[in-house]
Amino acid sequence: MTLVAGLGNPGEKYKNNRHNIGFMVIDAIINDLNPTKINKSFFNGELYKSSNILFLKPTTYMNNSGLSIISVVNYYKVNRLIVIHDDLELSFGVIKIKHGGGNAGHNGLKSIDAHYGKNYDRIRLGIGKPQNKNEIINYVLSNFHKEESECLEKMVTHAKSAALFLVKNSTKEACMQFSSKKSLCNQQEV
Repeated sequence: MTLVAGLGNPGEKYKNNRHNIGFMVIDAIINDLNPTKINKSFFNGELYKSSNILFLKPTTYMNNSGLSIISVVNYYKVNRLIVIHDDLELSFGVIKIKHGGGNAGHNGLKSIDAHYGKNYDRIRLGIGKPQNKNEIINYVLSNFHKEESECLEKMVTHAKSAALFLVKNSTKEACMQFSSKKSLCNQQEV
């Protein structure tokens, strides 16, 4: 069983935030696949199942994503975890796929690492970063700008395809096919 988890914060207030791009990808997948929704409150998340793939949007807020993920992993005996998340270290529009690695201060990843460990695949979605480090919290909790919407749509579509490919293929194959050195926004090398 494979679990694909998108990271974000629950609620209308956060829906279009940069930090919620993982949720946006899961929503796009759910829209396409029309999976069965599983209602069990102890998962602390919105969980969907299609064939032998689970899709999760934790409702624990970003900082406690690992609690939701580990409850699903343990209940379903998940043997592969794929996490889709925003990444400040990548320019807006860049997508990278990797296995394991550091969390670069990302609180959602810190929580997953604490509860699950680091042995999982990641689809990293570049959201860029503010010039001033003191603005990071406000930046990740801000909405994408209207002029970014076309690129955001491309990113979500690309990440959706990457996640569905990664479920059936190796990290290396997914990397070669879906990781980008160029931003999907302007095709400039970064």
